Amino acid sequence: MAAFLKTLALLATSSVLTAAVVTSAFDRELSSTMTRMDRSMAAAPLTGDADHDFLTMMIPHHQAAIDMSQSELQYGQDVRVKRLAQEIVVTQESEISLMRSYLAGDARAK
Repeated sequence: MAAFLKTLALLATSSVLTAAVVTSAFDRELSSTMTRMDRSMAAAPLTGDADHDFLTMMIPHHQAAIDMSQSELQYGQDVRVKRLAQEIVVTQESEISLMRSYLAGDARAK
């Protein structure tokens, strides 16, 4: 848990983790997740439409939350935290689906 908290503190100030901090498989997965999210958000096609751009940026953000939660499910020990991680996976997947349907112009999603 200490490594997780140390990683979160670093992530709050930078999405780039140094090799000295990335010591466990869990830390490596978090670092990889943040790198993927940063790249995906930077590559998101922005249009100047606030609604579109918000959704486009939030999808990789939510996917990162799912990926981090799956790492917690694999490596975590606290049943309460694992339960929260599972809830995050379910809700974020649902929200990604909804955001994609909004972007696709699905009338049923309105």
